[in-house]
Amino acid sequence: MTETTDTAFDLVVFGGAGDLTTRKLVPALFWRHRDGVLPPGAIIGASRRTMDRDTYVAALEPGCRTPEGGTCSNDEWAGFAERLDFVSVDAVDGASYGALAERLAGGEERARVFYLATSPKLFGPISRNLRDAGLITHQSRVVLEKPIGHDLASAQAVNATVSEAFEERQVFRIDHHLGKETVQNLMALRFANALLEPQWRASMINHVQITVAEELGVEGRGGYYDHSGALRDMVQNHMLQLLCLVAMEPPSAFKPGAVRDEKLKVLRALRPIGPADLTEKTVRGQYTAGAVAGVSVPGYLEEDGVDPASTTETFVALKAEIDNWRWAGTPFYLRTGKRLQSRVSEIVIQFKPVPFHLFGAASSGVPANRLILRLQPDESVRLLIKTKVPGHGMRLKPVHLDLSLEAAHETRSPDAYERLLGDVIAGDPTLFMRRDEVEAAWQWTGPILEGWENDGERPTPYVTGTWGPGRAIAMIERDGRTWSEDA
Repeated sequence: MTETTDTAFDLVVFGGAGDLTTRKLVPALFWRHRDGVLPPGAIIGASRRTMDRDTYVAALEPGCRTPEGGTCSNDEWAGFAERLDFVSVDAVDGASYGALAERLAGGEERARVFYLATSPKLFGPISRNLRDAGLITHQSRVVLEKPIGHDLASAQAVNATVSEAFEERQVFRIDHHLGKETVQNLMALRFANALLEPQWRASMINHVQITVAEELGVEGRGGYYDHSGALRDMVQNHMLQLLCLVAMEPPSAFKPGAVRDEKLKVLRALRPIGPADLTEKTVRGQYTAGAVAGVSVPGYLEEDGVDPASTTETFVALKAEIDNWRWAGTPFYLRTGKRLQSRVSEIVIQFKPVPFHLFGAASSGVPANRLILRLQPDESVRLLIKTKVPGHGMRLKPVHLDLSLEAAHETRSPDAYERLLGDVIAGDPTLFMRRDEVEAAWQWTGPILEGWENDGERPTPYVTGTWGPGRAIAMIERDGRTWSEDA
């Protein structure tokens, strides 16, 4: 993961006037600029809208002055604003790419990044038009936002179309969760510490939990979400990538090919979940009306843009199993959903209890060691251990050893998009998904979606502000386990 580079660049954002660009992408680039780690380069918004540069720059400024990245002086903003430009381009009209070609003329030796912050249906047309306009150079890369298709066949079609214009080495399929500091620290914890790696296997770990929970609902995106759902929106990409990082073998080198090869092996080792397994190993739910922070909110079926008869799931819980030497017999429990009790993303490694209870009743009811890697709302690492209660006698209680990553390093932790955009500009694809990874993930999730469509059942309702359907609790408790209370 590259922190800085001297490589000059031109970055063109298709969907340059959209929400993702104004709220995430441009602010992330601004913070890199302010911190002095963004190399010389231009940032060009591309959209079919018609506007002049000054109007575009003024529209971007509020997002860059948010407190998330710290304070921003007028001089810092003015210096960054000099990098910004806007070109009107109709993504599907090849004739409109002339203005973009004129703007990029003479920069063929610079790193040239095309960020497609658009609907996936435009990935192919944009790629073809960039190729036909002669804008793709050896130094070009293209960034694809999720989702890559809505099933295996459509993902393969998207990948095939993009590959007609770009080589695989030039394609960066982004998952912003992989840019989080804690996610990368997972690899450091595993592969740079002799203490943990020998324990990282089925003989020592009882099970793994991965939770990505949101308090928010669909937030005005009902039309999009109703054609997606939690499995497509979160499990197929974000959560399976997290699972891969937990479960993969040590790569031969910390290089893009080696890391992604090991992730692919995990995806291919996932035990398929067929129709006969759906009831035991999957739960899908749909939130109903409730209250958030004392304010009444509608149920999913009452959200704008959602079909009142929709069977789209807003919650998913899965029991995944990996059929390989390291993990056979250790289940991975995944859950994600909207309108849940709190906003939290974390990975819980639940170790097995000690083989002999030396302290007898003093150990009764005290949980075994647990490692918790929290991605949001704060980024931290917590290790639960057993300690003696002060005073007479031998009584034990669990205590957390806490590490706040930001406090430990006394520096601002970069936003995920900051880090990933820096990697794209530098040409480092380590934290991005390769084509075969995307397709392997769809091969595993596809049969689950098909099974749900064929069984005719509706998602189980759950009340806003809870942890989802009771069936999700029953699923894990059937195995004698329970969801982490740290969530």
